[in-house]
Amino acid sequence: MPKFPEPPGIEALHQIPVETQELPAGTTVARIFFAAGDNPTTWDIFRYYGPSASRFDHHLLDGNGLPQVQGRGVMYLAAGNKSIPTCLAEVFQATRIIDRYSRDPILVGFELAKSLTFLDLRGTFATVVGASMAIHSGPRPRARRWAQQFYEAYPEVDGILYYSSMYGNAPAVALFERGQRALPRRPIFHRELKDPVLASILTETAKKIRYELI
Repeated sequence: MPKFPEPPGIEALHQIPVETQELPAGTTVARIFFAAGDNPTTWDIFRYYGPSASRFDHHLLDGNGLPQVQGRGVMYLAAGNKSIPTCLAEVFQATRIIDRYSRDPILVGFELAKSLTFLDLRGTFATVVGASMAIHSGPRPRARRWAQQFYEAYPEVDGILYYSSMYGNAPAVALFERGQRALPRRPIFHRELKDPVLASILTETAKKIRYELI
């Protein structure tokens, strides 16, 4: 039996009680977004185009098997006291270069305005549903198929709480559009990565995870 098989189907998941974790109102989360380039966005916008190459996109492909704009949206976040280095490790993992300039990357932090309920994949639930902890680091297309089925099987959850495989299993979040109600009116931190205020933590993180910093 493979450790990370295909998901079992909606009906099979319906038979398994979901394991959840609440992030209460006031919880601080962080993300990096790009304000320029081909698809510029802002700190509070979900991505409704997908699925992309990201691990837990729950979007559905179109009739030709291609990504599309749809009602399902996602926002990837990091939580906990390692949220900033987690964002850096995750966002720049493809090149392992923290580029402070291309596409104008911006680090934002905000407090949840309302509590949210997440499917918790950090414990035994991944095993209970027939997968394993490999769901955090195994093939991404398969992880996305799991996310699609989780989304349909458990309508009460606002997203997925998982381990960052790029930064020491720090907590990471795939927030579904269902959780939009928890976005505050404004963030508590909003800085371009090229801002000198961030120079120290960017330098320290790059050195620690052996990414290049430009």
